[in-house]
Order: sequence, then C-alpha cells, then structure tokens
Amino acid sequence: MQNRVTVTVGGLNYTLLAVEDENYVHRVAAYVNEKLKETGRSAGVSRMDAAVLTAINIADDRFKEQEASENLRRQIKDLLEENARLKNELSESKREIFKLQQKR
Repeated sequence: MQNRVTVTVGGLNYTLLAVEDENYVHRVAAYVNEKLKETGRSAGVSRMDAAVLTAINIADDRFKEQEASENLRRQIKDLLEENARLKNELSESKREIFKLQQKR
C-alpha cells in the first residue's frame, strides 16, 4: 500500500507516494533538506544550483558507502574462507593425533 506523505524540502512542500512508512519518508526529506541547507550556506548559489550540488553530494556519499559495504563483504567472505580452511586443518590435526594415540 502506498502512503501519501507531504514533506518540506528547501522551503517547498512536496506530496510523495511511498511504500515506506511516514516516519521514514520524513527522515529522508529532513536529511535532504539539511544537506540542501549546508550546500546553500557554503556555496552561496541559486536554489537550483544548490539542489544539483546537493544531489551530487548525496550520490557521492552513496557511492562511497556502497564501496565501503562491498569492501566489508569481501573481508567477511575472506574471513569465512579462512575460518573454513582452519577448521579443516584442525580436523586433520585431530585425526592425526587420534592415529598417533592408537599406535601407542
């Protein structure tokens, strides 16, 4: 079910249709609004330019977070593979110890 949510970004009201709950949509809009304010304050540019710069900054953040997430996935995969290898080594060592104990 889609929710109709009205948010304010950059001093303008927007009515959005979203499957997410209202609180989530407001959080997203507040985030964009805050980023827009930061861009407008620091750059001293027009509203349209501030919106474009804000979109670029948010996209940049997203791509960086995606890359960091992918790096973490790779690290986890490598650690899981190392863990499996060490488990195999441990099992092999236990078998060898058992064989040596049987020879006594």
